Amino acid sequence: QGQLVESGGGLVQAGGSLRLSCAASERKFNSYTMAWFRQVPGNEREFLAAMVGTRGNTFYGDSVKDRFTISRDGAENMAYLQMNNLTSEDTAIYYCAVGVDYRGRRERGYSYWGQGTQVTVSS
Repeated sequence: QGQLVESGGGLVQAGGSLRLSCAASERKFNSYTMAWFRQVPGNEREFLAAMVGTRGNTFYGDSVKDRFTISRDGAENMAYLQMNNLTSEDTAIYYCAVGVDYRGRRERGYSYWGQGTQVTVSS
């Protein structure tokens, strides 16, 4: 069973940046779509970004497309989410996920999930 582990969350001031990392336990994940979501308690998970394979297309959620960048390192089985110009509205738990044979934005399309990492943006 594949595993995903996020890291890099923390406390940052508004206007600052963070880079989240996601370590995948299996190399086969390099062939699949990897995505980032976030969730505020009481709300549904929000799609942020995804990349198909390690060199494929990328696509973003409207709320972050000008500030966040997804990348992957296939050699290291890693994915990253670079987040710039953060605001208090970006405070949430951030998750990485892998979708097998899926290339969309819906949460239910992703089969593997990490445990999440907390990002808190102070205003």
